[in-house]
Amino acid sequence: MFDGVLLKTFVAVVDEGGFSRAGERLHLTQSAVSGHLRRLEEQVGKPLLTRTTRSQQLTPDGQRLMAYARGILALNRDAWAELTRSAFAGDLRVGVSEEFADARLLRELQDVAAEYPGIQITVQVGIPGSLLSLMKQGELDMVVGSLCESSEPGLALWREPLVWAWSAQPTVALPTPLPLALFPAPCPYREAALTRLAQAGIAQRTALQCSSYAALHAAAMSGFAIAPMALSQVKPGLTVLGNEQGLPALPDAEFRLFSAPEADSRLVEVITQVVVRYGASRRY
Repeated sequence: MFDGVLLKTFVAVVDEGGFSRAGERLHLTQSAVSGHLRRLEEQVGKPLLTRTTRSQQLTPDGQRLMAYARGILALNRDAWAELTRSAFAGDLRVGVSEEFADARLLRELQDVAAEYPGIQITVQVGIPGSLLSLMKQGELDMVVGSLCESSEPGLALWREPLVWAWSAQPTVALPTPLPLALFPAPCPYREAALTRLAQAGIAQRTALQCSSYAALHAAAMSGFAIAPMALSQVKPGLTVLGNEQGLPALPDAEFRLFSAPEADSRLVEVITQVVVRYGASRRY
């Protein structure tokens, strides 16, 4: 008999393309993931993965077991759903800011939907200020996003520095007025950047306004504009500017989870646990 936990780890390693990412998805250490795979291979009596320093490939036996593993796990989910269907159901509308709109969180939400088929999850990506307004208008049940220096009540997840990001290509001096790439209002990063520049007496202009990090990164990487962003969003090709370039320090980005008072408390609790785990595993 195959252990469902070991099969789940096996599938996660293949889907995530590695032991480290599988550990993040399953909230296990890399050594625990390796131990699960070793135990599964001992049960089968054959190697399932061909490992190199950079990747791992399924062996022919691993490919055969993968098909069965997915089927076994699907049947397990179906059985669980059938027995819990009548006790747990509802619709949940979740607003997430750009920083949260990544594959890892969406997979977590997908796992919840698989475990509780009675739950219908709808996700809306947007600017935290706009999402909170929609929640207050009754159009969203929960919001996961970041604020700066705000007293808005919510469950604290983590915080990280807000920084000025620009092209990593060397430059002699910053342009004047300072060209900025910003999200539209009401964006906490936009407000923090404009306030700090005004306090420092630094002239600025909005060179690009966008609603996605893809455009924000493009503007900063090309040197077209400087963008305020959370430190975790500073990708290769970008550099962080600061006091050495005459720019003022920015406040921390505070990541929080907000829920509407009228939202189903059971559904909110399920998603809260998912988001808290996601936040605990996040690094910058």
